[in-house]
Amino acid sequence: MDYLDFEEPIKEILDQIEKAKELEGESQVNMAKTIKELEKKLESTRKNIYKNLNAWQRVQLSRHPQRPYTLAYIEAMTDGQFIELHGDRNVKDDKAMVGGWGMLGDEPVMFIGQQKGVNTKMRQYRNFGMANPEGYRKALRLMKMAEKFNRPVVTLIDTPGAFPGLEAEERGQGEAIARNIYEMSKLKTPIICVIIGEGASGGALGIGVGDKVLMLENTWYSVISPESCSSILWRSWDYKEQAAEALKLTAEDMLKNKLIDGIIKEPLGGAHTDPKGMFEILKNELLKNIEQLKKVETDKLIPKRMGKFEKMGVTN
Repeated sequence: MDYLDFEEPIKEILDQIEKAKELEGESQVNMAKTIKELEKKLESTRKNIYKNLNAWQRVQLSRHPQRPYTLAYIEAMTDGQFIELHGDRNVKDDKAMVGGWGMLGDEPVMFIGQQKGVNTKMRQYRNFGMANPEGYRKALRLMKMAEKFNRPVVTLIDTPGAFPGLEAEERGQGEAIARNIYEMSKLKTPIICVIIGEGASGGALGIGVGDKVLMLENTWYSVISPESCSSILWRSWDYKEQAAEALKLTAEDMLKNKLIDGIIKEPLGGAHTDPKGMFEILKNELLKNIEQLKKVETDKLIPKRMGKFEKMGVTN
């Protein structure tokens, strides 16, 4: 397990517990009392650290290398009953954007999301979760398929942004994202969007328009990353922590500003500390919201969705 800088006190206690157990095994000395005291200290330390996280620390947790990615969520929540679909029927299959049919309990669902990759080789293969225009066009094709069969759409957002390369711009990156925003706003089927990691810029918005927009507890959602904001305003990455606070990008900030509909609690320490628990939490949350949205008639669903986004940013 990798530990972030603010998690060092937790690592130290875990190391002490491990040494106590080793000593008990080697010397046959009863260390049960010491181990129990250390475990209590560990629980207390964890609670104190994670209840007082600042914005930059949330950003760090959202990028934790052991944090589960989109395909891990889909495979776990569907119990392997997932059929991935490929290609935009125009250019190629974008590996950074994944999607397909899956069974969420007894509910057939169209899943769409960005996939970052679990190691260096896979991250290169997935382009670090940064989709090209064909990725957004593939996502739109799958949404239209879900609409045709009147099935809900679930998008899992985790991207540092849309791919900014020259070839992406040549193939119409801005148009592809804008088209998705437009089409999602009037899609005739329920849409639930969940930020499971990073939600950066138009890369996230391209699959981020829904009846319900939810964020996991330790994620962020913003027009720009703290590092990029810092480099623009201060000409240096050294002010990324200050930028993170100013951007109001945490789940709590987003809910307070009425830009999302809810926050999904993570296991103590983050989703990576208990992936199975996180998968179950998200599955139950999705099923609950799908059940609620299915009761809303289509002619009311779309105006309500549009109205929600139209109100964002309005001040008196």
